Amino acid sequence: MNRFGNLFKPPIWLMALLLAAFVAGCGDDDGTGSGASPAGGVCAGPNCVSLGTAGNYAIFANTGIHTDANASVITGNIGVGPGVTSTAITGFALNLPAGSAFSTSPQVSGNVYAFDYAPPTPTDVNTASLNMGAAYTDAAGRTATSAATTNVGAGTLTSLTLTPGVYEWGSAVTIPTDLTFNGSATDVWILKVAGTLNMAAAKSVLLIGGALPKNIFWQVSDAVTIGANTHFEGIILGQTGITFGNAASINGRLLAQTAVTLDATTVTRPAP
Repeated sequence: MNRFGNLFKPPIWLMALLLAAFVAGCGDDDGTGSGASPAGGVCAGPNCVSLGTAGNYAIFANTGIHTDANASVITGNIGVGPGVTSTAITGFALNLPAGSAFSTSPQVSGNVYAFDYAPPTPTDVNTASLNMGAAYTDAAGRTATSAATTNVGAGTLTSLTLTPGVYEWGSAVTIPTDLTFNGSATDVWILKVAGTLNMAAAKSVLLIGGALPKNIFWQVSDAVTIGANTHFEGIILGQTGITFGNAASINGRLLAQTAVTLDATTVTRPAP
């Protein structure tokens, strides 16, 4: 045996220590400080609306999150706002280990956060709420790209294809048909709705040309209602409540300054 080769062979205990350090460094912490599942993709670039730590959640609501008797499927973290306890998260069969900063649920592929959980969660949900409000204000303050992106369809979006830009409606918006976004993976859409947003049942938001849900922002000043069996795309920044009908789905995030209500809803955070 080559005795010089043995001099340069690291001992087994050292190899094990290095392996453990490598695995720890490859964890999937989402920035909430509690080893949670990844936050998913967020918009990056000068035209984006910054979500701050609200981007760590697939669903974040200041007053509560409810799913009806039909189970929902959430990919990503969910959380409720400052001062709101886990009793405001209903229909999820939460499992909270003693002293934990988060709970889990069979319906959530991620973690569940509430103000009454262990630190750092109380601070984290407060920050996320503030960041969610700041994102809403940022989007609301954007200027429409042109006259062509102002009050499109007089608020009724029938069989339209939207190119990138800032869109603004001075009233409610209704989507009675499929709606298409056409743009690249770096293009951004901001849709400002001064009223309710309603999408009919069994319709779809479609993305073509490489458009991504993480780059589409719906800033809505009143209630958002998505019909049963409808598929939606984008980040909803709701000043009030967000409701999804039975078996509806979204690739994006639900960020509500009041409550989110689901019914066998599939919510998938944007891909990284």
